[in-house]
Amino acid sequence: MIVLPPLQYSIIKVLVEVNEPIDADSLASKVGKRTEDIMRDLEELKAREFIRIEYRLVTRIALTDLGEEYLRIGLPEERLIARLRELGGKANLSELSQSMNLSKEELTAALGRLRRLKAVNLSGSVINLTGDEGEFRNYINELKTFLNNIKGEVEYTGELPEYVEEARRRGLVKVHQVKRLIVAATQEALNLYRSGQLTSARVITSLTSADLASGSWRGGVFKEFDLTVEVPLRPIRRKHPFIQFLNQVRDELVAMGFEEVKDEHVDAALWNFDTLLVPQYHPARRETDVFYVENKLKPREAPGEVMERASEQHRLVWSYEWSRDEALRVLLRTHTTLVTIKQIYHRGPGEYRLFSLDRVYRPDTPDATHFMEFHQLEGIIVGRGVTFRNLLGFFTELANRLRLGRVYFKPAYFPFTEPSVEGYVKHPKLGQLEVFPGGMFRPEVLRIVGLGSEYKVAAWGVGIDRLAMVVLGVDDIRTLYTNNVKEIDSMKTPIGVI
Repeated sequence: MIVLPPLQYSIIKVLVEVNEPIDADSLASKVGKRTEDIMRDLEELKAREFIRIEYRLVTRIALTDLGEEYLRIGLPEERLIARLRELGGKANLSELSQSMNLSKEELTAALGRLRRLKAVNLSGSVINLTGDEGEFRNYINELKTFLNNIKGEVEYTGELPEYVEEARRRGLVKVHQVKRLIVAATQEALNLYRSGQLTSARVITSLTSADLASGSWRGGVFKEFDLTVEVPLRPIRRKHPFIQFLNQVRDELVAMGFEEVKDEHVDAALWNFDTLLVPQYHPARRETDVFYVENKLKPREAPGEVMERASEQHRLVWSYEWSRDEALRVLLRTHTTLVTIKQIYHRGPGEYRLFSLDRVYRPDTPDATHFMEFHQLEGIIVGRGVTFRNLLGFFTELANRLRLGRVYFKPAYFPFTEPSVEGYVKHPKLGQLEVFPGGMFRPEVLRIVGLGSEYKVAAWGVGIDRLAMVVLGVDDIRTLYTNNVKEIDSMKTPIGVI
């Protein structure tokens, strides 16, 4: 006969009656407890091999107030298209701005989205319908069907469709992931329970004076303790493998002739976006993709000549009315290119190599390869004779030094570099990971920060956390930031670190 504490016996009883895997919340409800009240008992039953436990990642999605409003009155791009039809297929941008109930941000974002979907084109300040609305209609139908199907909160257990991420970036839905604990009885527990070999009694782990006085100990079972078991040894203290890896990368870059530079984590959008020629209507600048600071904090006084050159280049390249106020918004930096572009402004012409390895911030939904706070490795090679081949050579050499294997390159697009490239390395579990994006800074970018045309700049931004996953044998980016000793001990030691 095997004796279990009453709660553990109740858990086994429910699992036998249900006879299928059940989530911990439902199990706790059936035994009349809160979920947190049964966790220890579940672990003990698992250790005795009476139950199996697995974790399933569930994504929960709910409409935001903005999403509900757009379902009621129409998406901004829908309303913009409808207004253009009313105006005969074309209109001046200022005319649209005055005649539509859209904020400046909504109008610029809708215009950018319609241009991407080839539904409109822009000639100076005049917007024209192209007559090709097929791609636009598919986009609207897919997105609105998804939004209309959300009643309260919906759950996804598999891979999310692309339009879910699009809706999240636009602030139409709230997305968060939870780990759901699933419990099932083992075959051994089923056999023991059904054959009557399981029973319930109070398990006594400590004998108190009250127990002796009342005699309640007579109805219980004393828990056995094996005092001969050795206490597990603690491992020798060492640095976190992720910190070791970051320090190794720093050492390798210094050995390759680079100098490390640092800057503020909170700064103006001017340095984070505008100097890099990212238009102010670009989706990457929306509140859903950037942590903007809403208190009274002010950015350092922006250099007047940088503001003027940024305004001029944005108008020439993107043909829109550039806003000084938008450039002076305060944010948590989304990349460390902010650091190196400011260094070019301060240092000016010359031959130098710089890198910045530090934390950046984006409101991403945490998953195996995304986190809201992560590290980025950014760098530049400045000089008269710098070419695109120098950039590819740098990526290959760094991969060799870190023993990442072969780098696979493909053409890419970034608003601030041309030509641009993405480099991939292979992770044993996650497959090809994009870790080496870069390119040659566009002449317009260099003009904004005052670098002469005789100088060229190769710029790169390495997804250092993803590189760490490859080197340390980790398949979830969140593990890099863990303080769980078992998970830390399971990581590989970076090559070359003693």
